[in-house]
Amino acid sequence: MSTVNKLSTKAIEVDIAIIGGGSAGITLAAKLNNFSTVIVEPHTPSERDCSWALWAKPDQQTELIYATKGSWREWRLIDHHSEVRHISDQYRYMSLSSAQYIADCENRLASSVELIRASANNIISEGSGGSFVSGDRHYSAANLYDSRPPKVPGDTLKQHFLGWDIRTKMPICDAQIATLMDFRVDQSRGLHFIYALPFSDRRLLVESTMISSSLEDKEWYRTAIRQWLEQQNIEIEETLGEETGVIPMESVRPPDDNLTRIGAASGAVRQSSGYAFSGIQGQINKLVQGINRGDFSVPAPISPALLRMDKIFNGVLMTQPELGVSLMMKTAKALDGNGFARFMLGGATCLDWAKVILAMPKIPFLKQVLRL
Repeated sequence: MSTVNKLSTKAIEVDIAIIGGGSAGITLAAKLNNFSTVIVEPHTPSERDCSWALWAKPDQQTELIYATKGSWREWRLIDHHSEVRHISDQYRYMSLSSAQYIADCENRLASSVELIRASANNIISEGSGGSFVSGDRHYSAANLYDSRPPKVPGDTLKQHFLGWDIRTKMPICDAQIATLMDFRVDQSRGLHFIYALPFSDRRLLVESTMISSSLEDKEWYRTAIRQWLEQQNIEIEETLGEETGVIPMESVRPPDDNLTRIGAASGAVRQSSGYAFSGIQGQINKLVQGINRGDFSVPAPISPALLRMDKIFNGVLMTQPELGVSLMMKTAKALDGNGFARFMLGGATCLDWAKVILAMPKIPFLKQVLRL
């Protein structure tokens, strides 16, 4: 691995160029060995650290142990009327440090892969490849992949959140359980829930998360977190960090329509849940297998059938947001822990789907099917 800062007037030709060193870009770069490659990313891992989440089987748990902040075999969803608690013997819900994951990938880059700690400018698409300028050098790539985050239009459905990483004054109750959704919060502006992951009995990530088309002022999320902590009798000893995020839950517009896209910009975010890490990993693994066979085309990260189901679900949320809490709780009640993890990963069985469909209110979904 090397960082480029030297002046060059002649275009440097490479087999593969990757624009953006986030989850998709750096994962692809770390898996390439036999191709001259450059990956362009202006920010260091620590400059963009955030939490990534997934459900993982034992082999993936072992593979990601170095970046794991916490993992849970038990999780729950709560509303004002009930609590659904799942235990899985096949999956763990995991929270990863993006900085740790990206740094490890950067450290594992092969000698044929060059990391450029700068932005890519003057990007020109040329078939499956393209050219660009980064730093003081001009590059020409036979194959160019764009992994930069997609633009999220202001009026579309999105998941947006603000979270605190805190140390508590006293030990937390049920520190072995991840709270994925606690709906006992203000529901007046959209589907709103608290997401709480205890990394230990005195360390907690707590987020105020909304699913709606409009972002809120940061203080609105902070107030929701404070109120929830007070209701749980949790006092803060120290706030270790704050993070925010916006995740698209509809089709997104890539930064450049002419470039070959991977990761979130290619549609790897699960539209009904906002989860992306597993979809990106699956896409990149298939892409690398193809590249090694001489096929540089990008696999679809999510099947058309699953995309259609997610669009129907999101359509119901948009047209009848008052149903949001009950839809989430009914989905959780219909499945056991293993089935819920499969469903959220996009790998639900026919039986899982049957259970969820039978649990849903029929008329709102039939109306949405007719609208598509």
